[in-house]
Amino acid sequence: MSRLRVGVVGVGHLGSHHVRAWAKIEGATLVGGFDPDPVARERAERELGLESFGTLEELADRVDVVSIAAPTPRHADLALYCLSRGLHVLVEKPMAQTAEQGAAMLAAARAQKRALFVGQVERFNPAVQAVRPHLRAPRFIEAHRLAPIVPRGIDVDVILDLMIHDLDLALWITRSDVTEVRAVGVPVLTPRIDIANARLTFASGCVANLTASRVSREKVRKIRFFEANEYVSVDCLNRSVEAYELKPPDPNAPEDLFRRIRPLEVRVEARDPLESELMHFLAMAREPEGSWDETEVALRALGVAEEVRAQAVRNMPLDLPV
Repeated sequence: MSRLRVGVVGVGHLGSHHVRAWAKIEGATLVGGFDPDPVARERAERELGLESFGTLEELADRVDVVSIAAPTPRHADLALYCLSRGLHVLVEKPMAQTAEQGAAMLAAARAQKRALFVGQVERFNPAVQAVRPHLRAPRFIEAHRLAPIVPRGIDVDVILDLMIHDLDLALWITRSDVTEVRAVGVPVLTPRIDIANARLTFASGCVANLTASRVSREKVRKIRFFEANEYVSVDCLNRSVEAYELKPPDPNAPEDLFRRIRPLEVRVEARDPLESELMHFLAMAREPEGSWDETEVALRALGVAEEVRAQAVRNMPLDLPV
């Protein structure tokens, strides 16, 4: 099977991780990258040994596949251009600034018969991968995703910067549509919403309570799932799992609820999430149709993010400007 030629669009902080990961992926040949910032291009050449191209057009002529790791406001136009050139596209999260842009991107991928995938990398977190077989019908989901503010992320609000991960995971794992959204949020350090809480109700009956903040001294990335007779807690930052199950009662012994609660063994394999994501995308580049359903989930998450923002702005206290 021939190796696919890969390019990276945007070689700043996140793009540099893509460069390093692509260089390890069997079945891919990393050709080079493009960034409009000459400083970023020079640094990528010096530190990563990456061949840089002066224009996106030059890079597009040389590759079959691209990773787009540019700032969020550029995602839609870059993805649409690359798809129009017949390239398979992985675009970093969030998919775009609006669900309308995201829908146009997915429509273009279908029209061009090219793979389009969104870099919702937490799907490939080994701890999330390990617990997914245990999550059959969650009844309640609680997530906390907290972090100090990072200048490169403030081109969007905290909903698209951080909460989008947990919106995507909740939709991906429940396999159910959101029927109701309630949300609050406020700006603290920037003119955009910096801390937000959303309560989602799903058609399945599951309820999710999601909190995201970039006004925190420490990083926290935890998501907990409550099912009938089972509790699973995932630490996405440390890639660890704590889980318990409620064993059936023993008909020959007195009822003791606490004795029936037992640890549930969940084995987490040591894998790099980004490398796993790129290998998955590479497989879909050979069968593009397989990417569209997965990208549809990311698009739905983007639509829910818009509703979370709208609700938060509607409930904004003291007429704070956003």
